[in-house]
Amino acid sequence: MKPSSLPLSLTLTLTLPLLLLFTTATVVHCAGRAPVPSEFIRSSCKATRYPALCVQSLSTYGPSVRRSPRQLAQAALTVSLTQARSTAAFIDRLSPKPDQARSRQSGAIKDCLETMRDGVDRLRRSINEMSRMGRSRSHQFRLHLSNVQTWVSAALTDENTCLDSLSQNAGPTLRAGVRKRVVEVVQVTSNALALVNQLGPQY
Repeated sequence: MKPSSLPLSLTLTLTLPLLLLFTTATVVHCAGRAPVPSEFIRSSCKATRYPALCVQSLSTYGPSVRRSPRQLAQAALTVSLTQARSTAAFIDRLSPKPDQARSRQSGAIKDCLETMRDGVDRLRRSINEMSRMGRSRSHQFRLHLSNVQTWVSAALTDENTCLDSLSQNAGPTLRAGVRKRVVEVVQVTSNALALVNQLGPQY
């Protein structure tokens, strides 16, 4: 005589919690899995001033850049432009309203916003210029590369000018809130410039 099976309600009561636990653990594991950077990205980022940030910010671009230094430099510029735009928008929200009295701090925010916007424009132009470079080692390539190097370097100067303005004229609370964002933009732009410079005569 076969032993009687468990009632359906009891079976569900016992198995459902285990199923939910397994499903949740699987989802958390998959969601928390970070992109694995390629060895090419790791190796290329060694030429930058902030290699750990370089690898972290470019890891998701691995499949698209493959082993192309030009594509990697363009991806780095895209990261820089995205962060610069986001930071400029953040600073814009802190800007004083037209009817507010101008102070040293509000002046610092205004100056910082202007320089960040200039930097955004130069980074945008650099990305567009990268798409027109043409064949490596050609005269056209060298000309466009020189433009990109000039504009990215100028964008980096703009970002550092923003930091200087904050350091000299903003209060400690405001300075701390904005500085962290601008510093990261400076770092990813520095990395982008280093990767662009890798496209020199030897490329």
